[in-house]
Amino acid sequence: MINRRSLLKFVAATGTLVLASLSISAPVLADELDTIKEKGVIRIAMSGAYPPFNFVNDANEVVGFDPAIGTEIAKRMGLEVEIITTAWDGIIGGLLANKYDAIVGSMTITEERDKVVDFVGPYYATKRAIFTKEGSEITSVSQLDDATLGVTLGETHEQWAREAGYKIRTYKGLPELLMELDNGRVDAIVNDRIAAMLAIKENGYKMVELPDLDTEAFGAGIAIREGNPDLKAAMQKALDDLMADGTYLEIANKWVGGDIR
Repeated sequence: MINRRSLLKFVAATGTLVLASLSISAPVLADELDTIKEKGVIRIAMSGAYPPFNFVNDANEVVGFDPAIGTEIAKRMGLEVEIITTAWDGIIGGLLANKYDAIVGSMTITEERDKVVDFVGPYYATKRAIFTKEGSEITSVSQLDDATLGVTLGETHEQWAREAGYKIRTYKGLPELLMELDNGRVDAIVNDRIAAMLAIKENGYKMVELPDLDTEAFGAGIAIREGNPDLKAAMQKALDDLMADGTYLEIANKWVGGDIR
């Protein structure tokens, strides 16, 4: 029996897992779609700390754009949905450990992640952005060399900031990032542009985006375990259908104020 610790190592900086040995054969498993249909429930994971995409409301319910998309996909597959919240830096580890069936949590699709999970989607697109407080002396990316940047632990933005050589502090999610910037504990924060702008507006923070960051758009996808082509196809069809029939736009208008495909 292969010990799980010797099989997988978690890379916290990227939120991904890599094989710990060069050649380990795993047993061939049946596609999980049939098992999920037998149970009648698909378990989806997210951080619950990324408003307005996913967050816990005053009624202690996990709501937002991500759970709405995940719930609609499940409905079209004839399934109920169970939402599980977990720390972002261990979320892929939980997927591979079978703690849930999919991650519907605004996960950026990257080549590194795609080596260990399969993606459905993308279901929206955004860009990296850097924000400072209004009136900050930092008005350009070129002024960040001596600054302290706040990032969410396990996000691709953390990896980017580390590779760029910036001094960083890590946090659990966007609400913490915004509070730390507002309180002056960090000089700037790095985050997905759409989520940050919406949260800044919603909470009345006086923050501005640095205008000269060179970045490209990236897609957010739904992660599932590899080796499940039927599950992937069923989820992709449900996603494609809801995008085509106007349901996606209704969800997007409600939670993020417009189409973000």
